[in-house]
Amino acid sequence: MMVGRVKRGALGAAAIALVLGAMGSPAAAGPSPGGDGHAVNPVVLFLAYTYTRLQVDVAGQRTDAACPASGRFEISAGDTTPSGFGSICRDELITLRYHADPGLPFARRFSEQPGVTTSIPDYGSVRSAPFYQPLYTALEHAGYVRDRSIRVAGYDFRLTPDQGGFLQRTIRLVEETSRANGGRPVHLVGHSNGPIYIQYLLTHVPDSWKRRYVHGFTPLAGNFPGQGVLYPVLFTGLDLSDFSFPTTVAKATSSANLLRTAPSTYLSAADPTVFGRREVVVVDTSTGRSYTPADWPRLLADAGEPTLAEIAAHYIGSVPFADRAHFPGVDVHAEKGSGIETVVGAKVAHLRPGQVVDPTRDLLVRDGDVNQEDLTNEAVSVWAADGRHQFSLTDNPGVNHFQLPSDPGVLARLVAAAAAPPSR
Repeated sequence: MMVGRVKRGALGAAAIALVLGAMGSPAAAGPSPGGDGHAVNPVVLFLAYTYTRLQVDVAGQRTDAACPASGRFEISAGDTTPSGFGSICRDELITLRYHADPGLPFARRFSEQPGVTTSIPDYGSVRSAPFYQPLYTALEHAGYVRDRSIRVAGYDFRLTPDQGGFLQRTIRLVEETSRANGGRPVHLVGHSNGPIYIQYLLTHVPDSWKRRYVHGFTPLAGNFPGQGVLYPVLFTGLDLSDFSFPTTVAKATSSANLLRTAPSTYLSAADPTVFGRREVVVVDTSTGRSYTPADWPRLLADAGEPTLAEIAAHYIGSVPFADRAHFPGVDVHAEKGSGIETVVGAKVAHLRPGQVVDPTRDLLVRDGDVNQEDLTNEAVSVWAADGRHQFSLTDNPGVNHFQLPSDPGVLARLVAAAAAPPSR
């Protein structure tokens, strides 16, 4: 999940603006797999949290009478397009409902608000993810063509990869991309939460499929074990337009409620099997009690949230990666940033939604990439123990989480990795 700190709690907004300002207009797709006629191993990009355009259609909603009954809006990081649906209305209308029915498979216990449907416009196309223009341009300079040898595997940011048809849809996209490029294997690239979805894909397909369709895997700051700040956002919320902590009780409440029933919140939360008690993520100033990732059951018990505890128990650490049985089984060329103060938790007045934090005194920080702590970004190094496949983890000191997909050094290594022969 994308949560960063630039100054005084402006979480990632400056970095988002920097990259968005570098966007160019999309190039038209050409007739051949490579822009200059030579063959390339195609790339499929898996996006960061909320960086897929999510279209929301509303027809006769009754969730909130103060919101428009019908209409359409989009949710996408950095999108400031005016809408008849205000920020709080958008939060309320995309808040998933959870049905605690033990007769249902867990992944099917979540549903939309009545009258609300969601979709991913331009699925598979670079148009579904405008934030990554510098990455597309760098690939074009290496002979790639948008929407032919550069494809995008978008997903609903609220859902985990066992939901929404993600696996079947993504397998089809990878196979189609390979066929459209002369049967060449596909290089998988993920940013932030995107690598978690790639990891799920790679551990849910047979080795024969990977040998046929996957060239390699480049995770850019992969959020594999989660991050600590996902625990306080259950009470503070998070403004998805710029990844800042909300400044009003109303927005903190609507945003926290949205995140509390979204399975991806727990997928993105620090996994205690990796983090243990190495960082404090929530301090309840009303009791003086501190909580680490290993204390999440007590945190939700103290908050009086048995339903959230049920969701958390199912989804925290639900995409394993650190044991040999769940190594990805392909070459990995990982990248990370470092050396930047990063928010990993917060002090809150009470354990209930609607908490407004003071960024000058309430944030808990440690070293990281402005979005994820070093504990998160370095956890992928366990894959160095896989003697069958190549592994590298390149540090980029001073390059923040949001800048990685546009950093010239990172992009040059991506192009080289996608062109290199696989270890097998």
